[in-house]
Amino acid sequence: MHSDVNELFQQLWFDYLKLTPSAAKVHQLLGGGQAIINDHIALRTFNRGGVGLAVLAAHFEALGYVSCGDYVFTKKKLIAKHFEHANPRLPKVFISELLVEQCSPELGVIVDDLLAQMQPAATTADNFLYSGRHWHIDSASYQALLAESEYAAWVAAFGYRANHFTVSINDLAGFNTVAEVNSALKQAGFILNSVGGEIKGDREVMLEQSATMADVIEVAFSDKTLAIPSCFYEFALRYPKANGDLYTGFVEASADKIFESTNAM
Repeated sequence: MHSDVNELFQQLWFDYLKLTPSAAKVHQLLGGGQAIINDHIALRTFNRGGVGLAVLAAHFEALGYVSCGDYVFTKKKLIAKHFEHANPRLPKVFISELLVEQCSPELGVIVDDLLAQMQPAATTADNFLYSGRHWHIDSASYQALLAESEYAAWVAAFGYRANHFTVSINDLAGFNTVAEVNSALKQAGFILNSVGGEIKGDREVMLEQSATMADVIEVAFSDKTLAIPSCFYEFALRYPKANGDLYTGFVEASADKIFESTNAM
């Protein structure tokens, strides 16, 4: 496991850029070459013992992160936790897992076949959180997963890496609202996630979010290559609580819609 938290996030970012060519363009558009503060990253997995949420979380907990919130997404058959570091400038981490036993037996068979191909030691390696796919999968299995769970299909296709990074609008020079960020993105030709509206959340829930739709990239399966959605960029504006501190949690109703940024358009 990494001993340097900044190095871990740098490696996660480099890997994310490889799958998300648009992210560098968003970065330039909003930051103008200046550093951008990352509000949070998100990771996805299956709730199987060897690769469950806790296995991913251990990499962050070893660097001082602690669990600060639990979330349930009943329709998508997911649960999630978010983690924070004592240093508030470090990104929050949102990790979700698919409850495989709530899915069809067919999905479970495919997932178990994928995970059986993994080396157990892979999950504790320094690079696990940006190591990608540890298995061979054919396009038919991917399509079968996709028909039931876009989330399962994404993990099967891309493995272990950041699903998205998130611009902190609170720390963004030249922009004060999510609407302003969205307007700049649309003018530049980016397509936004419009599920439940382009802006998810409001001042009342103390968090507003928006996201681009995921880039589409060529991914090699064991029998053929398909062009499929990869990763996306999210944007978050946090409001102060009664004590003046910014809200640091997440909103299930909004996160539920953000998940759909990796849906095929």
